[in-house]
Amino acid sequence: MSANGTITPSSLSIKDLYWQIDWNKDACTLCGQCTAVCPVKALELGVFRKRRVDIPMGLSGKVENRFSLFYGIRQKTEPKHACIGCAMCSQVCPNDAILPRRNDEADKQRYHTDQGGQPLKRGGRRKSEGAGILDRIKFTRISMLTDPALDAGRHEFDIKTLLGRVLPPKEQIQRQMKGEWVPPVREIYPLVIGGMSFGALSPTMWEGLQMGVAYLNEELGMPVRICTGEGGCPPRLLRSEFLKYVILQVASGYFGWDEIIHAIPEMKVDPCAIEIKYGQGAKPGDGGLLMWHKVNKLIAAIRGVPTGVSLPSPPTHQTQYSIEESVAKMIQSMSMAWNFRVPVYPKISASSTSLAVLNNLTRNPYAAGLAIDGEDGGTGAAYNVSMNHMGHPIASSLRDCYKTLVEIGMENELPLSAGGGIGKNGNLAANAASLIMLGASMVQTGKYVMQAAAGCVGSEADRCNVCNLGICPKGITSQDPRLYRRLDPEHVAQRVVDMYVSFDTELKKIIAPLGRSTSLPIGMSDALGIDDRDAAERLDIKYMV
Repeated sequence: MSANGTITPSSLSIKDLYWQIDWNKDACTLCGQCTAVCPVKALELGVFRKRRVDIPMGLSGKVENRFSLFYGIRQKTEPKHACIGCAMCSQVCPNDAILPRRNDEADKQRYHTDQGGQPLKRGGRRKSEGAGILDRIKFTRISMLTDPALDAGRHEFDIKTLLGRVLPPKEQIQRQMKGEWVPPVREIYPLVIGGMSFGALSPTMWEGLQMGVAYLNEELGMPVRICTGEGGCPPRLLRSEFLKYVILQVASGYFGWDEIIHAIPEMKVDPCAIEIKYGQGAKPGDGGLLMWHKVNKLIAAIRGVPTGVSLPSPPTHQTQYSIEESVAKMIQSMSMAWNFRVPVYPKISASSTSLAVLNNLTRNPYAAGLAIDGEDGGTGAAYNVSMNHMGHPIASSLRDCYKTLVEIGMENELPLSAGGGIGKNGNLAANAASLIMLGASMVQTGKYVMQAAAGCVGSEADRCNVCNLGICPKGITSQDPRLYRRLDPEHVAQRVVDMYVSFDTELKKIIAPLGRSTSLPIGMSDALGIDDRDAAERLDIKYMV
């Protein structure tokens, strides 16, 4: 309805919305907490006029209309204020009087999200139904030398992997004897917290993640690493001892890199590695985007930009002509910045061109590996058409790259990192083990960390997913202090530690019965099976029914 009460072609009813709010008038005390906490202002206090017709008994008497007024909650129907199903209203309601529910039919809201001529951008992940390929893979090869019934807590061995170019033993020894340069290699934990930038995440969320990673390293001896994402990081971290647990990412926007370059002479330790981002799984071929809602004074100062402007990264690194030139120049320049002491590797979106990038890396002596981001990767802001219709599944892209390395005899030299949808249905350890056995030396996850460590309510069913607008109801991806103060960084750190300890137990429970308690089963595809004949043939694993 328009302001004057007329119906227009763009008018929507509550039935047309994807999320509808159930409100119990009798239980509500009109405290107003639900309207105050709603991130999209989908609720408003309203005055309702109720008409009742009094009909007298018998033939005599007069029919009367009686009117009464009462106050209540009204749901707005404009697309910009449409409920996102975050259920923050039900969390703060003292009487359980309100709850959003999903529409029981196909919503019409999807046809009205482009008002103003702008296609919908959203955070979160693409819509998906049912279990994906990774969730259907089973581990079928059990070593009879290991008792699979052993409690996971009794598998006392460390899980580690290598990040960096690993030379053949003979060449490694020869170079060391001659005093020649040897590629830097880091021994790290195989599960890496993927790139989520300082700016995309709130200060409290970012601080909590860093605190959790530091505790895992310092107290538990787990060499966990975290990637900064594009946008630099706080100057205090660049000059601290904890920088060695951080992978610095540089992308096509180069946001925050002035601060990083200026801090190099004052760095107490080298970063773990440098990741050069060329693509994201959620929007292949497109650059990153931090919308203006989240560019406050702190973010603008770190990134070296004005306050309150959107920050789109170019689709490609503008100083290079081709991916071959870009990979060669960027890797060499980043290696030179740290005097060739730090591993440098590119991150690309999974696609049919992944092999072309890999082939260039095999001939580049300074390339420390390759990170591949599959189509299910989350992102801060992407067009729906990119998230739902572009990309390549991580399993098949990774498998193609690993089999290529096997053919040229470099599978133990150039490590592969896989990401994109790891743990999207809660099966983090099983998904990670599947990708490791398909050829990955390490895996990256981001959205799972947000859900496990901070209670993110977003889902693949398009619930919430307003990470890009700076109105995150949990304060995870907001730069508004009124929102991110809801998040306690110490609680985030504790949950990160809990998550990793649990993951470690589950991963050991998977790989120990395979008889591989001394090393990761990288490329051990004979231990995998799936109930889909086409998928089994594509991934070159067992078909089983």
